[in-house]
Amino acid sequence: MSDRRADRYGRTERLELADQSLRDWEAVTLDSSPEGIVLSRSAFYPGGGGQPADHGVLLWQGVETRIAGVRKGDDLYLIPAEGDPIPPPGTVVRAAVADERRSALMRTHSGLHVLCGVVFRDYGALVTGGNMEPFTARMDFNLPEVPPGFKEAVEAACNAEVVADRRIDVKVLPRAEAFEIPDIIRTATNLVPPEVEDVRIVDIVGLDTQADGGTHVASTRQIGRIKVAKIESKGRGFRRLRIQISD
Repeated sequence: MSDRRADRYGRTERLELADQSLRDWEAVTLDSSPEGIVLSRSAFYPGGGGQPADHGVLLWQGVETRIAGVRKGDDLYLIPAEGDPIPPPGTVVRAAVADERRSALMRTHSGLHVLCGVVFRDYGALVTGGNMEPFTARMDFNLPEVPPGFKEAVEAACNAEVVADRRIDVKVLPRAEAFEIPDIIRTATNLVPPEVEDVRIVDIVGLDTQADGGTHVASTRQIGRIKVAKIESKGRGFRRLRIQISD
């Protein structure tokens, strides 16, 4: 059975959860095929919680292998670009995450947490779904009514939190301790599997604290401007807010 501790997945030590600024590192290839490469250490975010997987490269023996995604199985499998050479098991590689994509996704993910915090604080609505790509995202809420001026009010409130430069802290707590935090689950359904013993917490200090496995910037000011681009109805009592992030 594979290891699912907060700092590991299968045989791979997950570096990105402890240091979200890390972009390159050394590792040893544990397993490899055109279907996936397993490293001893990895800072490639594997995707989850609406955040897509990272892209990047492996450099080894003067050769470059492009990484086009990550697949979760018993191990974390880095997906090589079609036709690229594959480092054999035992090879020491220099790995690097594509910085522009990761940084954009970190800003976008933190922007969604600001949106979540504002809508929960001001309207009491929980999240029912979400997804993101670099600088664009959507979040769904169980919001029965849309009051007049809602779009403008939410956008203004989100950008006030950006300007406030709130610190974004990340910590890992034992499950029982984590679930003592009020409103730690901001989704309508608890998505933390019961077998998870250690829960990763992302805290926008003074605004939003919730269980989350993704990568984030260090403060709200680093997000940039949040624009509420569109509000859609997704059935009775459910609204979709689409946002865009810009400098």
